[in-house]
Amino acid sequence: GSPHRCLHALKVGWKVCWAKAEEEEEQSRMAFLSHDISMLRLFETFLENTPQLTLLLYVILRTNKAEPFQGLGICTAFLCVTWSLLDYHQSLRSFLQDKYGLSLGSSIIYFLWNFFLICPRILVVTLFALLWPYGVAVHFPLVWLAMFLWVSLQGTDFMESPGPEQLYRAMVAVILYFSWFNVAQGRTLYRSIIYHGFILVDSTLLALSWLWCRSPSDEHSYLIPVVSATLPCYLLGLALRVTYYKWLHPNVRAQQECGYDEVDANGRSDGLAFRSLSVPDLVNRRMQWLAQTQFPISRPAGQQFLKGAAAV
Repeated sequence: GSPHRCLHALKVGWKVCWAKAEEEEEQSRMAFLSHDISMLRLFETFLENTPQLTLLLYVILRTNKAEPFQGLGICTAFLCVTWSLLDYHQSLRSFLQDKYGLSLGSSIIYFLWNFFLICPRILVVTLFALLWPYGVAVHFPLVWLAMFLWVSLQGTDFMESPGPEQLYRAMVAVILYFSWFNVAQGRTLYRSIIYHGFILVDSTLLALSWLWCRSPSDEHSYLIPVVSATLPCYLLGLALRVTYYKWLHPNVRAQQECGYDEVDANGRSDGLAFRSLSVPDLVNRRMQWLAQTQFPISRPAGQQFLKGAAAV
């Protein structure tokens, strides 16, 4: 399970840090485990922690009582949800060459735009549940089904058999209920516009339904300014996301080094390159495949990547 993987990764990491002669195989094994843990942590965050955070907010708002430690716990939970996305992105970037690593400024921008997009989403879902507790039992399956069908239409090929692939798509659909998650190769601009447009409309309808249907004597009137700030907060997150992809994404640097702009790059290979892996047996193939969907790379003609493994 996940705890065993974490403990094993710590053990291997300790051996690598204190070894007199750093063995490349041990370092590759450590990278393999860290990639695996990053993916599991992301699934755990959105399948368990984020629903629990929504439930905790619902209970606090329903009872209108909150202890200081609960407020601290909620703030920490929001930060941890966003951090899991940053950790996952850093794990994908580790497949790239060192010059395309995630800088401190890029990390801050990436963290902030995810934070500003996730917080309003969780808040409006909580408020909708506060007004119609059973409405979420209808809303979530409908949105989840739409996301599941959308992921299926993108033709993911992550697992080695159809059954686990459907399970993977189902888990990705849960993540997409709260946050953007890229699962297909190719340019993500139009898919991102469709997704964020859908979530923006859905979240706006949830917020408006709470504002419109709440009782004038409702004791939660103090939340009106907070709800009014969700739209500017979401738009700020989108603006930071555009900033990241416009100036801080590794593809931008690769295009600058190759001397062509994004429009001209459509018909040619990108300059973005992966690390040369001298221990191929200790490479997390699925995470490598996800990295290839996130960062277009140049590869020899006739080479394809299937289910995370390179096949010529």
